Amino acid sequence: MTVLEIAGYVSLVLLALGAVGAIYRIVAGPSILDRAIATDVLLIVISSGLCVEMAVNHHTDNIVFVVVASVIGFIGSVTLSRFVAESRKEPVEHA
Repeated sequence: MTVLEIAGYVSLVLLALGAVGAIYRIVAGPSILDRAIATDVLLIVISSGLCVEMAVNHHTDNIVFVVVASVIGFIGSVTLSRFVAESRKEPVEHA
C-alpha cells in the first residue's frame, strides 16, 4: 500500500463518521433548517468520498456525480432559504 492509499482510506473512515453524524441530525431534527443543513453536509461528504476514491484509484469516472450532487445541494439550499425567508416576513405596519 502506498501512502496515498493509506491516507485515502483514513479519509474515507473520517468521512463515514461525518456521514453518520449528518444522518443523525437529519433524523433527530429538531427544525427543518437543521435537517436542510445536515442534508447539505451529507451531500458534501458523499462528494468528498467520491473525490477521495477517484484520487486513490487514479480515475475521473465519478466527476459527473460530484458535479450533480453539488448542483442539487445548491438548488436545494437556495430554494429552502427563499421559502423560509418568505414564511418569516413580518407584517408591514401602516402609519
